[in-house]
Amino acid sequence: MYGDHPGSAKLKNVSEFDDLIAANRSFADDFQLGGFDGVAHAGVAIVTCMDSRIDPLNMVGLKAGDAKIFRNPGGRITQAALEALVLGVHLLNVNRILVIPHTRCAMTSKSQEELRNEIGASAGVDASWQAFHVVNDQLAALAEDIRAVTAHPLIPDSVKVGGFIYDVDTGLLDQKF
Repeated sequence: MYGDHPGSAKLKNVSEFDDLIAANRSFADDFQLGGFDGVAHAGVAIVTCMDSRIDPLNMVGLKAGDAKIFRNPGGRITQAALEALVLGVHLLNVNRILVIPHTRCAMTSKSQEELRNEIGASAGVDASWQAFHVVNDQLAALAEDIRAVTAHPLIPDSVKVGGFIYDVDTGLLDQKF
């Protein structure tokens, strides 16, 4: 089926996922969320970075089913993040939004050119065309992101919006906005 597809070589190596499939089977043995309604039971949406040091639910004392989580490099409010928040507010019980970038983020430590060069070298192809959402000033970016959420015409003023920085070394949130 995929033999003629340009990426077919990547699709044939299923054995490289055996450990994850086995872990999934163990997870499914005690699965408790079947039939869940999918709304945010605590009324919370979190926009944060894709960084694996961040555990979005546990860091604010929530559990599966309590919040909607949107992750991207840098934890920025992109058009896709705004789309998710609008859906969350109007369809999924969201009434509080936390925007949470973090300390020691790769998106704050390198320039667009440096990232393009590093990715290009790693990939072995030119990456000068790829856009990365580099953050030069994390607090200014967070303020801009909070403004984007609060100014959105489909997110009512009744929705509470907070901007925080998560410290990956202490686990603490610092509310900035």
